[in-house]
Amino acid sequence: MALAGRKVLLLAADLFEDMELLYPLYRLREEDVAVTVAGLDDHPVMGKKGHGPVLMDTVVDQVTAQEFDGLVIPGGYAPDKLRRSAAVLGLVRDFDEAGKPVAFICHAGWVPISAKILKGRRATSVAAIRDDMVNAGTDWVDEATVVDGNLISARTPDDLGPWMKALLQALDSAR
Repeated sequence: MALAGRKVLLLAADLFEDMELLYPLYRLREEDVAVTVAGLDDHPVMGKKGHGPVLMDTVVDQVTAQEFDGLVIPGGYAPDKLRRSAAVLGLVRDFDEAGKPVAFICHAGWVPISAKILKGRRATSVAAIRDDMVNAGTDWVDEATVVDGNLISARTPDDLGPWMKALLQALDSAR
């Protein structure tokens, strides 16, 4: 896979699920993808298991979907903070409307729910937010990774491998 030149925006907030941010960050960089970490402000963030600090490259209200080829939203408690940001929700909608990959895992399903992009779409998440996903109109399935068009979802850190493979394939085929 030749992904050099590809750019991915990775959203971050305090109490992210450690592996769900760190694994995509380093796995994408390993494929020569330029990853930009964006937060709600410019303060470093910490994972819920203590990994970090993760430094911000920028803040969400200073970037646009047009600058990137894909979006990654890690889970943990961070999505509950991210989904309250109008800038984050606007970015998610813009990525989706442009047909660019939107990859989310675990509790990160809350962000596309709040962005109102899941109605009629097929996706998965951690079982704890299944009702939220279904109530948002999602065709929720219990599978490791679900790809529905540009949406790439996964359940838990156990699914990081197939989730990242699906994202890498999407970034490659979008050429």
